[in-house]
Amino acid sequence: MKLDFREILKPTAVLFIICVVVSAALAGTNLLTEDRIAQQALQTAEESRKVVLPAADTFESQEGGAYYTGSAGGETVGYVFETGASGYGGTVSVMTGIDVEGTITGVVILSHDETPGLGANAEKPDFLNQYLQPAPEGGLSVIKYQTPGEGQIEAMTGATITSSAVTDAVNQAIAQFYAVKGGA
Repeated sequence: MKLDFREILKPTAVLFIICVVVSAALAGTNLLTEDRIAQQALQTAEESRKVVLPAADTFESQEGGAYYTGSAGGETVGYVFETGASGYGGTVSVMTGIDVEGTITGVVILSHDETPGLGANAEKPDFLNQYLQPAPEGGLSVIKYQTPGEGQIEAMTGATITSSAVTDAVNQAIAQFYAVKGGA
């Protein structure tokens, strides 16, 4: 069987043109939406800061975005930290608010790739409300099958790794809080 150059060139050229057109369409869509996506991400982050530190009216970025100070009436009322830790399905990104007295005022899961139905339950208020307690300098610990005391978080059934990841991220925020508080 003899190969004809035209029989090979024609489908190759058609596929090449299709690839160029599709790539141009994707690039154009990206250019049209990237500013809107960035704006939406900033708005979501601002709303999350208000959730984790509700006493604050305004937030000011510190150390190039390493953390935020929350103020009300010109007085600092607390701090907001964005941290992450390795979970079962990847990195769990968490935003934590801590008031000037050292009490955790809120925790929001910003993103995760945890198992739907198990690890995704970390977003539920029943789990996140456990963190609303004084922030111990040594951090919080995860326990299983018992009633948690101060400084303890009860792991979600079937999602201990996710529970530990969220707690590790909150513990990073606690460590940053004490570093900032010690330096203030």
